[in-house]
Amino acid sequence: MQFTLTVTTSVLAWLLLASCSSPPQPPRVDGSHRRPVNSQASVDLQACKHDLHNSRLRSAEAQRSAHSASAALARMAALQQVMEAMQPRPMQQPPLANSLFTVYFDFGSARVSIPAELAASLISESKNAPIVLLRGRTDGTSNASSESRIASDRAAAVRDYLVAAGVEPARIRTTYQPVGDHAADNGSPSGRRLNRRVEIELYRVRPVAANPATIAQP
Repeated sequence: MQFTLTVTTSVLAWLLLASCSSPPQPPRVDGSHRRPVNSQASVDLQACKHDLHNSRLRSAEAQRSAHSASAALARMAALQQVMEAMQPRPMQQPPLANSLFTVYFDFGSARVSIPAELAASLISESKNAPIVLLRGRTDGTSNASSESRIASDRAAAVRDYLVAAGVEPARIRTTYQPVGDHAADNGSPSGRRLNRRVEIELYRVRPVAANPATIAQP
């Protein structure tokens, strides 16, 4: 009995010693499903991710550049408007008044004699005027038929002169007055000379007849 116990104890001690002398085995990892780090698919995937990241960066940079360009254009447009507002405005010219020329005559005559420097300006402006109004006048003191005839003849003579120079006859209107409407003192020789005349009024625009229905009633 004593021997059996001793053998058993010895066997247990040996087993215990054997177990302590053998290190434990590390856990095993199943590598059958492991993907190699340097496989072609992994390389392609990393390259694709890199390109996508760079594309996003370029897109963001392009958006920032476009925004900066739009802001710069807006600032330039605003500055241009300010500069245009600061520019002096050209003064609007008032409409030109009608031109008035005067042709003088000798006593009892209807012969037209116009100085060359005056004739050139008169003919040029008459060709561009829509209406040319001629007013025949005398230095007469009575409303006699002879005075009316000379006043009318003077207006007609100037009309013929302008037509011969190239002015359209349809643009010319004539009127005359034998007595009165003096331009100077009719009691002196120099005044009477200024009264023997034809006034030529050149209109800048054609007169428009007023509609009686539009005239305000008093």
